Amino acid sequence: MKRISIRSIVLLMLMVVVSCDEPDTIVTNIVHPDGSVTRKIVMRYGNKGLKKSDIQVPFDDTWKITDSLEVGVKGDTTWIKRAEKLLENVDEINSVYNNDSSTNGKIPRKAYFSKRFRWFNTEYRFSEIIDRQISEGYPVTGFLNEEELKYFYSPDFIRFNKENGADSIKYKAFSDSISKKTDHWALKNIASLWIAEFSRLTEGKRDPGLSLSSLKANEDHIVKAIEQNDAEFDSLWQNGVILKEFIGEKYAAKFKTEADSALDRAVERYLFDFISYSERIVMPGKLTGTNGYPDSTRNLLWPVKSDFFVTDKYEMWAESKTTNWWAWIVSGVFLVFVSTGIIVKRKPRREAGLKP
Repeated sequence: MKRISIRSIVLLMLMVVVSCDEPDTIVTNIVHPDGSVTRKIVMRYGNKGLKKSDIQVPFDDTWKITDSLEVGVKGDTTWIKRAEKLLENVDEINSVYNNDSSTNGKIPRKAYFSKRFRWFNTEYRFSEIIDRQISEGYPVTGFLNEEELKYFYSPDFIRFNKENGADSIKYKAFSDSISKKTDHWALKNIASLWIAEFSRLTEGKRDPGLSLSSLKANEDHIVKAIEQNDAEFDSLWQNGVILKEFIGEKYAAKFKTEADSALDRAVERYLFDFISYSERIVMPGKLTGTNGYPDSTRNLLWPVKSDFFVTDKYEMWAESKTTNWWAWIVSGVFLVFVSTGIIVKRKPRREAGLKP
């Protein structure tokens, strides 16, 4: 494997690259009161040919599949593939995920559904969760505040509208600030991954002076050195300058091969394959809570991007409730009977008191 520097990794992770071969995909989950889910997948792409590896969310021949073509005003063509199926429950959704052999199939995704009867109301909760992919990293919640996190997870159209709207200067500055913080977050994770892999490769060979704890204690120092030598990082790493500053000249010469191999492995783990898409959830009844974002259709929308679950669990959830009108009717009738019974019971007593 060709070695890639930490600086190159960060640049790759932070660049928003949209490939013409990747379909623009939206998955819509229409949740029904009985726990079944109508799942609709719409993929828009520029080329007629669609490879299995390009498909972000799995489906098979048991789905209702249709293909169509749109021609734009400039003569550009967009191919549209639609797939739809009524899935009996979330177990069936998870089975579809478990049998996914495409690129995104390597990333476990799981759906959950719960239903609670509350007499006058019935409460519902639907969610999809993608667990974190790197346990040695740092959660992004430690680098961004609540407002920044909301912006970080927001769909691209929200960011674009704010950064090109009336308060564009404010939001562009806000976005730049978030980018700087996530740059630092990425470097911290890369350094942490490298330490974990380097420690594994040198286990049993290291002196006490090069313990895992000592490497972790020096982590902030190496991150700072990378940030200060950003433009020259590649050459400084290849010449051993950065490595010497991190672990000392003695160990840099002794473990140069392990250091490079650790970086290769860190790159492989950090740059895992995942093709982004968007997801919608439509809940039964009245929405009562969510961490989603309303889109132009007034449905809830979540972007599904790899940087959201590098070091954090990513959960897309929505809660709602429906009114049990029969329970209100039964309760009303019961109250009428109870109150009528009390009146009937008390009336003879009053009448008995009037007799001489």
